[in-house]
Amino acid sequence: MTFEELNLAPAILAAVLEQGYENPTPVQAQAIPAVLSGADVLAGAQTGTGKTAGFTLPILQLLQGRERVGKAVRALVLTPTRELAAQVEESVRTYGKNLSLKSAVVFGGVALNPQIKRLSAGVDILVATPGRLLDLASQGAVDLSQVEILVLDEADRMLDMGFIHDVKKILALLPAQKQSLLFSATFSDEIRALANTFLRDPQHIQVTPKNTTVQRITQWIYPVGRNKKKELLAHIIQSENWSQVLVFTRTKFGANSVAQYLADNGI
Repeated sequence: MTFEELNLAPAILAAVLEQGYENPTPVQAQAIPAVLSGADVLAGAQTGTGKTAGFTLPILQLLQGRERVGKAVRALVLTPTRELAAQVEESVRTYGKNLSLKSAVVFGGVALNPQIKRLSAGVDILVATPGRLLDLASQGAVDLSQVEILVLDEADRMLDMGFIHDVKKILALLPAQKQSLLFSATFSDEIRALANTFLRDPQHIQVTPKNTTVQRITQWIYPVGRNKKKELLAHIIQSENWSQVLVFTRTKFGANSVAQYLADNGI
């Protein structure tokens, strides 16, 4: 299947092809038609499967085809972390570059006032972390009364991070009549219970079996002593000539130590 076969608007299709994508991933091939049909969706998809485009592309198409009334938010995407929120909103801007829709991203750890000012200008698609969204809502800075489409992205992580009560508070602020999409890598009883509270007869999409790694990502493990880990990391980065690398450490101190070591070694 190609993206041309998914009946996307020419302006959106052009933006997709400009990014070098010709064939949708399995989750995109299933989710895009489901969302375009107006159905609620319950999707099992991990990071790395292309799920973000699976909901941003059809949301852009649906909103572009409808008349805007006022400045209220029309589509809301909730994510567990600021990093994911920024990534999703960047995807919205990339694929919606040829459209007249406006987007914004809000998360904690940064000043409120610039976000309030951005929202006051009117936003079609808002990507947010739960805590900051509730802060803005409590100040009357965001109007959620006209939300047409809701996305809960990485719902399992949302619950793991303790956001379940915030999510429920946000759901109470939204209209009863809306299209809702829930994406999660795993489905605990708590996730299913949450889904049952706001999804209506959802289409089920499952692109990866339980407890499997993402097939599009290759993984290696290097057994190495603690005192050689930074040296090995630097060696791999330099020998592979990697220009973009994401390194996770257990502590803040460890992160600073690794960063300093890499800098000292010309990386």
